[in-house]
Amino acid sequence: MAKKNIFISHIHADDNGLQKTKDLMKTKGFEIRDFSINSTKPNGAKAEDYIKYQILAPRIRQCSTLMVYITPQTKNSYWVNWEIEYAQKLGLRIVGVWAHGHQGCEIPEELENYADAIVGWNSDSLVKAVTGDSIFEGYSSPYVARHLCG
Repeated sequence: MAKKNIFISHIHADDNGLQKTKDLMKTKGFEIRDFSINSTKPNGAKAEDYIKYQILAPRIRQCSTLMVYITPQTKNSYWVNWEIEYAQKLGLRIVGVWAHGHQGCEIPEELENYADAIVGWNSDSLVKAVTGDSIFEGYSSPYVARHLCG
């Protein structure tokens, strides 16, 4: 089974979708080692810089891909946008995945700016996106057109 270190950027209200995403990829023989923070491993910190650079940054640096779990509430998350921007500065692959039933909802601004792929709730597409294909399903923007055309 292929293994990959991935930080799944999400809002805590969507914690239940993380395991579903990992299970979706597992159906294709792909195991995710998830470095994200969720309610089963809360950080309890309050200081913003501490959270960013002592908790989130080291976890993101251990990964080759930042995956964004997209629901309608993800768009306005300060933390999701920060995680995307940080991953982009590190040169990580950035992949958005629409949560089941949410394809086409608005996405975080930084995902629009830096996504390498945005895919629907489909194991084949998700594995292809994580492994390097630039696929944009259910999303169109001037950025995507620029990105795909070079």
